[in-house]
Amino acid sequence: MALDNEQLMKLYRNLVRTRAFDQIAVKWMAEGKLLSFYHPAYGGEAPGVGGTTFLREDDIIYPHLRGHGLPHLIGKGASPKTYMAEHCGRSTGSGNGLGGVHAEYPELGIYGGGGTIGSGFPVSAGWGVAAKKNGRGQVVVCFFGDGTANRGTFHEAANMAAVWKLPIVWVCENNGIAQYVPIEDAYPLEDMASLAAGYGMPGEVVDGQDVEAVAVAVMAAVERARQGEGPSFVECKTARFGPHGIGNPDKVHGEPRDPDKVEALRKRDPLLILRERLLNEGILTPEDVERIDNEAEQEIAETEKFIDESPFPDDPSILDKALYAD
Repeated sequence: MALDNEQLMKLYRNLVRTRAFDQIAVKWMAEGKLLSFYHPAYGGEAPGVGGTTFLREDDIIYPHLRGHGLPHLIGKGASPKTYMAEHCGRSTGSGNGLGGVHAEYPELGIYGGGGTIGSGFPVSAGWGVAAKKNGRGQVVVCFFGDGTANRGTFHEAANMAAVWKLPIVWVCENNGIAQYVPIEDAYPLEDMASLAAGYGMPGEVVDGQDVEAVAVAVMAAVERARQGEGPSFVECKTARFGPHGIGNPDKVHGEPRDPDKVEALRKRDPLLILRERLLNEGILTPEDVERIDNEAEQEIAETEKFIDESPFPDDPSILDKALYAD
């Protein structure tokens, strides 16, 4: 899949919007506006944006926890306004303020998430069975981290997906560190994609800081699945510029991460990589950069106004509606 100029611009806009909302979420967390907790996507936005921007509306995704799915939701076309309202506990949120960090947009194939790391694998396998049975050509894309890949649920789901040729793309966002544990202490080989061979499915490693490369690789796997050829595994070598979560120490094995190594990671910022490429190729102009930045800032301002004017849920009957069908 070769991306045209319009598609590249769409990737760039989604990256800008994702970065803007991710950073404002950190600010709102500090101010007490954002409820519960937050795990920033900063530095690792490209796999989510690249892996979702060109999916069909009815394709199903299981978002990764980074940014609480913001890169994936924005790429898929969900409203950051209603998602952020949900994260702030407002009744105008995507789940009426009851879901918190987990957003749901059924019309876009987004059915929430799970608080248990690894729970997305069997759920995605179930969606894959449904997609294969309904015959509409839907594909499931499941995003997860390198640490999560070590859960037994992955192996069970991957085996089922391979045996039944389910239309699933497993996308590993490998930032090299599972909370505080570096990947070399948790997995014996260089690439997580090597897991694919054990289940007879293709495994590919891509530069997870290059959103264009991610989009091309994931969409090739999606089309393969759509044609009935079964699952694939795409590993995106990405980065985490900050701590695991807001309020968590940025450490490895109890020691602060090496600042020189973190600075080296920051030099491969996915947003700057794409911006520089598109500017050099004449696809993006400095005026475009300013306009898109301004549009993202305006979207955030409108979102904050929407949240501030939205009430918290106060009708107990909303719990009945959440539990029972009409």
